[in-house]
Amino acid sequence: MRICIAGAGAIGCTLAARLTAAGNRVNVFARGQTLASLRKNGITLTDADGTFHANVQASDQAAELGPQDLILLCTKAHALPAVIRAIQPMVQEKTIIIPVVNGIPWWYFQETDSRFRDDVIRAVDPDGELQRLVPAHHLIGSVVFITAAREAPGVVRASNPHLLIIGEINHTMSGRLQQVQALIGGCGIETRAVDNIRDQIWTKVAANLTSNPLSVLTRGTLEQLYADNRLSPLVRRILNEVLLTAAAYGARIRFDPQTIMEMGAGMGAVRTSMLQDFDAGNPLELAAIGNAVTELAAKAGLEMPVTRSVLALTDFLAEQQSA
Repeated sequence: MRICIAGAGAIGCTLAARLTAAGNRVNVFARGQTLASLRKNGITLTDADGTFHANVQASDQAAELGPQDLILLCTKAHALPAVIRAIQPMVQEKTIIIPVVNGIPWWYFQETDSRFRDDVIRAVDPDGELQRLVPAHHLIGSVVFITAAREAPGVVRASNPHLLIIGEINHTMSGRLQQVQALIGGCGIETRAVDNIRDQIWTKVAANLTSNPLSVLTRGTLEQLYADNRLSPLVRRILNEVLLTAAAYGARIRFDPQTIMEMGAGMGAVRTSMLQDFDAGNPLELAAIGNAVTELAAKAGLEMPVTRSVLALTDFLAEQQSA
C-alpha cells in the first residue's frame, strides 16, 4: 500500500518507524523544523523492542507525495482542519483515512442510526468543515494506546507496549479493515479490529479526561493521579461523570471503574501528552478530550459539574501561560 503519515509528532513517528522497519515504504507529511530534521536525519524510535531508524520520504507538499492508499492522521485535534485541507491532493476515491487522534471524533454521529445522525460535534468541527472534506466512506476510526514522548524532531522514546484499535465507523467487519489490521499488526504494533469502535473511543476518552487536564493542574504522573489518595477521589468523580455520559449514548465500556483506576495507576510515572504540550507551550487538546464530552452530555440532558470545573481551570491556566 502507498502509506502516508500526516503529522510527525510522537505517535506519527512511532507508526512511521515501525512500518518502515517492517519493509513498508512510508511517506510523511510534515512541516517546518520537523520536516527539515526528517529529511536530514530520518526518524529514530526507541521503544521496548529496541531502537529503530527509518529513512522516509518527507514533504510539506501533498502533490509531491502523490495519491495514497492509506493516510494516518497523526496530529492534534485542533490541527485537523489545516492538515486535512492540505492533504486533499493525496486523497483518491478508495483512499482510507484513519484519524489517530484523541478525544471524541468529528464523525461520531455519521453512519449511525442515532437520533442525532449526521449532527456536527461543534467542539471539534464547529462549521462542519471536516465532515465536508472527508466523506464517511474514506474513514476508519481508531483508538491509540501509545505512550510515546518526542525528545527532538524525529526522535521518539516509548516505554510501554503499543496498541492500536481500529474499526469501521458503521461497525462492520470489512475486508479493508482486516487488511489494515494485518499491515499495522505486522510491524510489531498490536492491532485489533473491532465492530464497536465507539465503545473503544469512550474507553480512551475516560482515560484521557480523567488524567490529562488534571495532570496540567497538578503536574502529576498517571501513577500519582490514579493512586495518590489526595488526587484519586477527584479522578473517580470525573470518571463517574464520563461513564454516565457514555452510557447515555449506548456505549459499553468493558472495564469497571475500579479496574480503570488500577490500570491508570499501573501505567507508572508517565507524564500525559497534555502536560507535555503545556510544558512546551503548545495548544492543549481540551476541545476534543473535554469540551466535546460536555457537549454530548448536554445533548443528553446531563451535567458534568466536576469535569467542567477541571476543564475551566485548565483552560484558564493555559490562557495565562500564552498571554
